[in-house]
Amino acid sequence: MPGGNNLRSLLAISRAIDAVNTKLGKYIAWLLVLAVVVSTTNAIVRKLLNQSSNAWLELQWYLFGAVFLFCAAWTLIANEHIRIDIVNNLFSRRARNWVDLIGHTFALLPFCIIMVWTSVPFFLTSYRLNETSFAAGGLPQWIAKGLIPLAFTVLLIQAISEIIKRIGVIRGEIPDPYDGPQVHAAEAEAKRLLEAIEKKS
Repeated sequence: MPGGNNLRSLLAISRAIDAVNTKLGKYIAWLLVLAVVVSTTNAIVRKLLNQSSNAWLELQWYLFGAVFLFCAAWTLIANEHIRIDIVNNLFSRRARNWVDLIGHTFALLPFCIIMVWTSVPFFLTSYRLNETSFAAGGLPQWIAKGLIPLAFTVLLIQAISEIIKRIGVIRGEIPDPYDGPQVHAAEAEAKRLLEAIEKKS
């Protein structure tokens, strides 16, 4: 097949991207635990010692924001991103692959490029001004703003990987990683709740 060797090389790059972003997502997800620790410690100190700091409050949403932004690529790899499943399941597997390919190419990819393009000056201006929080004792805001272009760069690279994989599946170079019954986290949780309700009734 013409271009087969090139596609196989791109698929190898795609696998490397997936491996890196999966590992990154798993590490970044642990920041949620740190956010809980910070929140708990801040609450205990506030109640027992009647002391608090806006820095601790802002650190919580910095950590949560980092998880939300940097785990987006991992979510995409795991096929757990938001989609209209009721409509999507009406399509054939081939049609779904084309919908994904077109969506990633003409929606996700341009969106990531726009976000990176517009957020870099946003961050640089904040950094040059050494912008800090309006709240007394708050954290520098340029740190949080710097997460935006970094995270969307990661998502942009993952979008490229997803496009490569969709082309590979459509051309029969690789099996569909999402072939077969897909059980998403929300579906699994709904099923568990229904089973629990049925047991009680």
